[in-house]
Amino acid sequence: MDATDPITRILREGIRTRVFPGAVLLVRHKGQVRVHQAIGLTSSFPDSPPVQLSTIYDLASLTKPLVTASSILLLAQEGHLTLTQALSTLLEEVKGFPLGSVSLKALLSHQSGLPAWRPFYQSFSPSLPLEPEFRQKRIQAILEMICKEPIGHASSATSVYSDLGYMVLGCVVERVMGQSLADFCLERIVKPLKASPLAFCMHHIQGDVTRKVAPTEEDPWRGRLLQGEVHDENAATLGGIAGHAGLFGTAQAVGQVTKAWLDAYAGKPSLFQQEFVRQFVQAQLGTSWGLGWDTPSQPSSSGQWFSPESFGHLGFTGTSIWIDPVRELEVIFLSNRVHPTRDNQAIKIFRPQLHDAIIQDL
Repeated sequence: MDATDPITRILREGIRTRVFPGAVLLVRHKGQVRVHQAIGLTSSFPDSPPVQLSTIYDLASLTKPLVTASSILLLAQEGHLTLTQALSTLLEEVKGFPLGSVSLKALLSHQSGLPAWRPFYQSFSPSLPLEPEFRQKRIQAILEMICKEPIGHASSATSVYSDLGYMVLGCVVERVMGQSLADFCLERIVKPLKASPLAFCMHHIQGDVTRKVAPTEEDPWRGRLLQGEVHDENAATLGGIAGHAGLFGTAQAVGQVTKAWLDAYAGKPSLFQQEFVRQFVQAQLGTSWGLGWDTPSQPSSSGQWFSPESFGHLGFTGTSIWIDPVRELEVIFLSNRVHPTRDNQAIKIFRPQLHDAIIQDL
């Protein structure tokens, strides 16, 4: 794009003011790519390579809609489960605990009553082996910890954005299908949608990770710079495969999944069924949250002009998705704003400015 256009200007301003070292932006309007731009450097180091369109980012909580909600939707439309089903009918471990009576729908909309976050990773060594049998033991241990959490206002018209709820949902997918969330994601989402590279903790991404992946933070718990390893510590404890975080990918790969959601919403051929998609992206009573997706509530990271029917999600590492089905608009923004430190909060101001500039440009 021309260096003088408003979108390029705001991206360059984000780099100049150190909101992020670099980023990739993908804007698709009515099925046509209007912007697909890489800008800046992959890190703050002097010898850092420039960001490419093929640069892979830690997608953080975009894992929730792209994988976990998408997986639950697929299982629901295939009849493997129902959204009103209680957890106790799916996970033996939660029987006898308040969590057992919570529905999948309440977990998806952050209305389970579970708290937002707990530092479960502090109970484990960062050097634990990642073989499947060890991962299963850690899943069991963390499920036991979650079961002991007090349930605040389960299934009520309140919401608390909860990583814990999505950790549980990831376990549900694995238990119902008898395979890891990473394998289910590859077989049922990535391959059918041709959404590669999109994978957990680089498990199915080939090649030199160091050259392809933007680094995140120098992590004191693991004692190293994270590059190709999930930034979220609780996800790392689960072998990099979790329902709340762990996914890596490019903007183009993410766009293959967002296109499937938007196509289904509009009644076009899609991996997903329209009736389920429209239910998932609708805000639930008492909250801006749908099932796996957020909707605009002022002030919104989507800015001022996305329609009320819009749906999206943010990722802690500096990533975001916003989809406006009225405009047939998808905006995917990937950055590593947590590099070199997660203390950088400037992206909160940057995101709405970016989305406003995109709407103005359209």
